[in-house]
Amino acid sequence: MSKLPYQLMREKALRLLKSGRVERLDNNIYNVIGDHGTYTVVPARFNHVSCNCLGFQNRGRCSHSMAVRILTGSRR
Repeated sequence: MSKLPYQLMREKALRLLKSGRVERLDNNIYNVIGDHGTYTVVPARFNHVSCNCLGFQNRGRCSHSMAVRILTGSRR
């Protein structure tokens, strides 16, 4: 049985964290070094985050934003 997209995204987010590819900058802004570039992830209100990658722009979620949510303990 193949994995669901959410499971794959979570696994990738965990790999990003484990490999040290998530960097906290000033004012709770994060750089995440993805497979295709470096992206900016910004926590927003109500436990949401935003990312400037194309995947987030198209789907409203991505492994970069999920990595930051895992790191910060956000539930969403």
